[in-house]
Amino acid sequence: MVSRPVAAFALGPRAHRQAFPEPLLDRLASIVTIDPGHVITDFGTPAALDRLATVEILVSGWGCPRIDRDVLVAAPRLRAVMHAAGTVKGHIDPVVYDRGVVVSSAAAANALPVAEFTIATMVLGAKRVFSRSRRYAADASSIARPVPAATGLSTSTVGVIGASRIGRLVLERLRGLDVTVLLADPYVSSPEAAGLGAELVDLDTLCARSDIVSVHAPALSQTRGLIDDRRLSLMRDGVLLINTARGSLIDTGALVRHCATGRMSAVLDVTEPEPLPAGHPLFDLENVYVTPHLAGAEGREVSRLGEFAVSEVERFVRGVPLLGQVEQQHLPFIA
Repeated sequence: MVSRPVAAFALGPRAHRQAFPEPLLDRLASIVTIDPGHVITDFGTPAALDRLATVEILVSGWGCPRIDRDVLVAAPRLRAVMHAAGTVKGHIDPVVYDRGVVVSSAAAANALPVAEFTIATMVLGAKRVFSRSRRYAADASSIARPVPAATGLSTSTVGVIGASRIGRLVLERLRGLDVTVLLADPYVSSPEAAGLGAELVDLDTLCARSDIVSVHAPALSQTRGLIDDRRLSLMRDGVLLINTARGSLIDTGALVRHCATGRMSAVLDVTEPEPLPAGHPLFDLENVYVTPHLAGAEGREVSRLGEFAVSEVERFVRGVPLLGQVEQQHLPFIA
């Protein structure tokens, strides 16, 4: 009888409960040898060190301690880390790759609810739902106000910044809608953009032509402040700006100034800083809708992440290619 690989959970208790319901724990236990109820939250405890001595697969997630050189010393048999969440930047030290450990992320599963949230905000934002609902609450007679002609998603031009994993899901969903789609991404060719249902343009052109601008680029040193005062000035009156990527991509001060004039609106699931301090002017603008970084998997959606991670464990044990493998060279370019 072939022995099963030894695995252990390394994540926060809440993430463990949400991502791994009992049927999924049973499935995982049929693939590897694991204590389904035990989670490592600190790699330095005697109990954790005892487990690390034999572990071959770590199933990580939100709340996972950083996996660094000391952890690798304590886990000489470690061969894979399967992350039941999105980005691995916060908990994977580059030395993990130097040891030849395989890393997988459930970012693809986490991307789906973000894309769904983005499309929903496009529909609602283009209908000016957020500002009109506030106005209606303050003054019921506002229901009789004329609606601007440029209201609604139909026949609008949508600009997508970044053909990232989430950006591509958004592009895929836009193809079924009556919109013109622009894409700005320096790593995508015109034929590839056409295959995604979009016209490839430079970022300035996208800002100038779009009725809706949706941000899906990674947070890198070169993308910090990507949407600055100059590019906000290029955007047409009435534009809706949506950010579900990272707050650092938009110059917050410049955005406040442009939105305060009423010439543009914004839906922000991420901000810079995050969280925004109490009393921040973005909270007071009726044409700005701020949500607390909730577009990714939450509640019932979190089990998708656990399902992805368990499927990756199964693929790894069977020796077939992983769907969420994160190579070391990808780290600088992912969220």
